[in-house]
Amino acid sequence: MKKLIVIIIILLMIFVGMYIYRQNRIASNQSTEVSVDEINKIETYLQKIYMWKEITGDALPVFDNINNAPEVWLWEVVKKNLEEYELTYEQLQDKTKEIFGEDLQKEFPKEGYEYMEYNEETNTYYAIGSGLDNQEDVFLLDKIQKQDNGYTVQIIEYLEDYSEGYETTDTEYNIQIKNLNNETIGEVNSTESETNIQQFIKDNIDRFSKKEVNLKTDENGNIYVTSVRNIETENIVANEGE
Repeated sequence: MKKLIVIIIILLMIFVGMYIYRQNRIASNQSTEVSVDEINKIETYLQKIYMWKEITGDALPVFDNINNAPEVWLWEVVKKNLEEYELTYEQLQDKTKEIFGEDLQKEFPKEGYEYMEYNEETNTYYAIGSGLDNQEDVFLLDKIQKQDNGYTVQIIEYLEDYSEGYETTDTEYNIQIKNLNNETIGEVNSTESETNIQQFIKDNIDRFSKKEVNLKTDENGNIYVTSVRNIETENIVANEGE
């Protein structure tokens, strides 16, 4: 029993340490006007709209206006955030507005699309499963600047390749950390914490892609993405011989 209590305490200490590290790292790169609650809210929203490149082409595509965003990405974001997988057209439209706000003028396609089929008999739409690879698309908050009606957020993008884990029954294996060019920057052990992975990204920041995400807030404090652009980064190609 004492051993179990000690393990629980250690796990709690690790979790608290990861949380404090993340908040301190972000806070050190931004204006003090942005609170911890705002950081959490921004990260939660970005997680909602951050997708899988094997399905949408880019986990977070570049666009100058939400109405110019790729449609497959838009509808996959909607599908990802569904609480149910059989919906009416009105429910899909409501979810679209909930995530992207009133600025989005596009409507969900009434005929459905590749990953959301329309059933004429029931007049409902069914979500279809998507085939994902062993690489997890991940972003890390880097900087947040508060604007009059929203935020300008810089993120670092990378891939965590779990292929080795799928090929072994061992609980300990290496996770390859790659940039968006699918070039391996380094490896971390599966037993290492998220804090260690984030520190590795920070130590090799010039080898990873960055994006600037513009977010707006409404009178109720809801956050919506308005545009995304690439940030030029030097030395993004990994030199594996180094």
